[in-house]
Order: sequence, then C-alpha cells, then structure tokens
Amino acid sequence: MGLPRTAAWRHVGSRDGFEVAHFEPGVDRSTHLWGQTIAVEAGITFSVSYDIVVDERWSTRSADINTTLRDESWTLTVWSDGDGEWTVDGAARPDLSGCVDIDLEASVVTNTFPVHRISAAPGIHRTPAVYVSAISPTVGVLDQTYTFGGSDADGAVYDYAAPSFDFAARLRYDQTGLVVDYPGLATRIH
Repeated sequence: MGLPRTAAWRHVGSRDGFEVAHFEPGVDRSTHLWGQTIAVEAGITFSVSYDIVVDERWSTRSADINTTLRDESWTLTVWSDGDGEWTVDGAARPDLSGCVDIDLEASVVTNTFPVHRISAAPGIHRTPAVYVSAISPTVGVLDQTYTFGGSDADGAVYDYAAPSFDFAARLRYDQTGLVVDYPGLATRIH
C-alpha cells in the first residue's frame, strides 16, 4: 500500500496545533514530502515548514526547514549522503555521523522514516536521528529506539523511546507506515 497524497495530524497534549504533510514518489524510488506545523507549546507560538527527501531506504537525503516565531525566523538546510554523513547549511557536521534519519521536534511525520526501514522483528532497533528543535536553530543527535509491538489489519505498533527526554510511548501506525496515534502529542485526522 502506497502513501496517501496528503495527511494531517492534530497536535494535542504537550502542544496544541495542526500539521499537514504532502507526499510524492520520486522516479528514483525516493519520496518527497513537504508540510507545515503551526502550534503553541509552553506559551510559544511557532510555524515550521519542511521540505524533505528520503531515498529508497527511507534514509533522509535532504531537508529544508523554515521556522517562524513571533519575533524571529530562520532557515536550516540539512543534507546527508544517505550513509550517515551530514552537513548543516553547507558546513560538515561530524557530530551527526551515523544518523540516517531526521527528527523534527515540530513534526510527527518524521517518526515515519525509521519504521519504513527497520524490520517488524522482535528486538530493540536503535535509530539515532539528527534532531532539529522547534523553537531554536539547534541541530543535534537524538538517541531513540523503536521496538516492534505487533501488527494487525489496520497497521502496526512500535514502542518508541527517547531517553534524553525521559520519554516513551507506544506509537500506532497505519498500513502505509504513517503515525496514526502518538500519545501525548498528536492524532492523525486525515
């Protein structure tokens, strides 16, 4: 089953807002996705738009991220060779070496990338990601794990953990690998 042309999530819990994403297959089996999250978190309003390309393995190849707060805005261009070497705004970032995914704090759609690549087999899958903050132009590494929790006709569940945030949740995905329910953060509505 292929990805839908568009999907939307209501962000509720730690933030209030909305996210819409669009998907388009590439001729080289890549996937181009773009979208925007507009939300309020801890009293801070923000808008984050993204334009991301993942390759046929669902490894992030490029991401253009535009963030607007009330009194400031910035753009980040993140690029990867697909094998774990990264640049941010054209500068090499060896501290990000080994990551194959990007995780945008403002987006739930980026939690789609690892589940397209890791197996639905028992065990913990460590998938460190390049993490981009929603409210500052900060880029770093987010250690995270996904553990397959089972599947049915509707999709699959993965137990997700991000120890640096002392966070864990059971994420539910549809048959296309898109997040349907991210407890405490977002629910897919389209």
